Amino acid sequence: MAFRKRNVGIQRAPTDQESPAIDGKATASEPAPGIRPSPLTGQPTISTGISSLDGYLGGHAGLATGTSILIEEAGTTDFSGALLKFFAAEGIIQGHHVQIVGVGEHWVRELPGLAGTASSSRPEKPSVNKDDDKMKIAWRYERLGQHDASRPGGVTPNRGPGPSASAQEGSVSIFCHTFDLAKRLSVPPTSVIKHISMTPLSPSTKLPFDEVTSSIIGNIAASPASSKHRIIIPSILSPAFYPPHAGSPEHFLQFLHSLRAILRQYPDRVSAMITMPTELYRRGSDLVRWAEHLCDGVIELQPFPHIMDASASLAESGGARSGEEQPQGMLKFHKLPALTERGANGVSGTGVGDDLSFTLSRRKFLIRPFSLPPMEQEESQATQGDSATSQSALGGAKKADIDF
Repeated sequence: MAFRKRNVGIQRAPTDQESPAIDGKATASEPAPGIRPSPLTGQPTISTGISSLDGYLGGHAGLATGTSILIEEAGTTDFSGALLKFFAAEGIIQGHHVQIVGVGEHWVRELPGLAGTASSSRPEKPSVNKDDDKMKIAWRYERLGQHDASRPGGVTPNRGPGPSASAQEGSVSIFCHTFDLAKRLSVPPTSVIKHISMTPLSPSTKLPFDEVTSSIIGNIAASPASSKHRIIIPSILSPAFYPPHAGSPEHFLQFLHSLRAILRQYPDRVSAMITMPTELYRRGSDLVRWAEHLCDGVIELQPFPHIMDASASLAESGGARSGEEQPQGMLKFHKLPALTERGANGVSGTGVGDDLSFTLSRRKFLIRPFSLPPMEQEESQATQGDSATSQSALGGAKKADIDF
């Protein structure tokens, strides 16, 4: 009687026709750092460096690439400058190319640093050796599941511990970081920062924005095709950085047209953020209205005046709850950067037409709905008046006249 081994699997070698199919499988490319698709339209978005602001940009959870935002601020404060610094610091951390127009190199040295980057003083736990932690089992079960490893094509199951949660979190890139205004950002040596200077005393015969437009186009053309660019223009048309004739419509509006054309030419690579002081250029003027029309998004900041800093003022009581920071001004969305077929008010959290307030603290720029508090003084006076009238009414009546 011949003995025949019957439990041996028959392996078939791959043919030449199957190898191209295996090699031709498309591998999913990893997304660029700091880029994620919009949950509504799938358009690439970047973070502004402020998580609360990302949540109000039309439901896209970030600023859509190929768009621009104009931030208007009234008064002599510089809250809009803090927004630009968060936007620039986020771009440097993500490895994006940052182009800064008008201001000097000192502006980069004032960028906020990452919060919580200091090394912890706690001692690290000693690593546990895998062999020491090995379970003591019978020798016949020690190599269970590994008998197929000697065969060609055999699979040895992995019975070791799976990847830890910290390793999985480290592999996921952070979309929006937390910054600390009390710290200073340590710029990596590999970061690309381009400064485009302006001459406030340039002659009127020279085009003020001609060199700015050519520098932006040249920097984008000289960079790799996969690079992302953030264009930052602080305090546009300010006399401290721009010549007087830069505010004429034939120069200023032409520059905004050129910037809009650059954004449309590179819709997946370039984004822009501009601040404009409305204390010098009123929002009702034709120049500012045309600037709002040529920009994709418009945000207006209205800081509370100094006379409202008292304890009973609106700035300290309005819109704030117990344990929360007091609002420092009002914020209005006049225009969203990217709309969908739902419109401006079709997405929850858009903020168009809503009463919003902002608070700038050491580690965050918080945007939340604004609501007036109850009139506590009037309510207390009304309750005191009612109690006084009831006491006077009861005081004039005798004990026998009171009917229970």
